[in-house]
Amino acid sequence: MSKITPFLWFDSNLNEVVKFYTSIFNNHKVSDIISYDEISEGPAEEITTATFELEGQKFMALNGGPMFKFTEAVSFFVNCTSQDEVDYYWEKLSEGGETSRCGWLKDRYGLSWQIIPDNLGRLLGNQDPQKAKKAMSAMLKMEKLDIAALEASVA
Repeated sequence: MSKITPFLWFDSNLNEVVKFYTSIFNNHKVSDIISYDEISEGPAEEITTATFELEGQKFMALNGGPMFKFTEAVSFFVNCTSQDEVDYYWEKLSEGGETSRCGWLKDRYGLSWQIIPDNLGRLLGNQDPQKAKKAMSAMLKMEKLDIAALEASVA
């Protein structure tokens, strides 16, 4: 079986979308760009479909028009190894978008992301139920997750 590739439907700004995401993730690659003039009438400079990779995850995207919007029912999980990574991805992906609780945000295109430190699962799954509850309580009070505060909650 082939790998499963997320296919993302954007309104009309795929050129900007691809530039935005590839400017944030260091390990990226863009391929298979098709412009409107190759498949239908439209401006040659505007992308109609694109395939790109971010940190080894392949995505396909379409300039599909305003008919469909993203919801929080689907999000992309960014596993971060340090507070610097949490801060970086939180700042970059939420720029022009909106932040929410528990490490969730929507970027400027309405796509949902979870910016999560890699120790969160260990803290929330602590074998001591009281410590797990304290970690959960601390997380529920945060928008951007703070690794030191989460660790301190179970100390």
